[in-house]
Amino acid sequence: MKENGGNEIGDGKKKILPQRLIAAFREQRVHNRSMDSMSEQARSQLMGRIRGKDTKPEFFVRKLLHAAGYRYWLHGRIPRRTLETLKRENPAALLRGGKLPGTPDIVFASRRKAVFINGCFWHLHDCPAGQHAPATNRQFWADKRNRTRERDQENAAALHALGWKTIVLWECELRDPKAVLAVLVDFLGPPSAVERATGSKGA
Repeated sequence: MKENGGNEIGDGKKKILPQRLIAAFREQRVHNRSMDSMSEQARSQLMGRIRGKDTKPEFFVRKLLHAAGYRYWLHGRIPRRTLETLKRENPAALLRGGKLPGTPDIVFASRRKAVFINGCFWHLHDCPAGQHAPATNRQFWADKRNRTRERDQENAAALHALGWKTIVLWECELRDPKAVLAVLVDFLGPPSAVERATGSKGA
């Protein structure tokens, strides 16, 4: 049997020493970590392309509500009459741009109810998607998402102070249309006869 510094065996194949195996394994682990994470610039660009409104989950919920006979306002907007009433009742309230605090995704003015449709990652839901943390720039994203959650709580409190009720629908909970609609009907009550007959906004 020929040996060459302990690196070859009788069939001519190289013998890999344990130390080399360990080194190769460590290099592979480093490589895998780098493949599993994005650069800060790439992640920033990816996050920047995510829409803040008119998202697919929002369209999904809107279609459910519309098909069930409900009519509504979007992005925190409310009728002028409702806005004037709120200002009279709450002179100190901040209604920037004539919109409700937190710009709820769907607004039912006559019911004084609002629906928020939240992305699990951005709003730090307790589901797996919400608890997933980016591998790069961890502290930045943790601070950003925690601040978003705090702002959500502040907006809900501001709406409650105005006499409004709110509900949050999470992206991960939108898989079953019947279940989602049941939750909304329970929150809103049935659509009015006027809504069904005329299809007017502001229900």
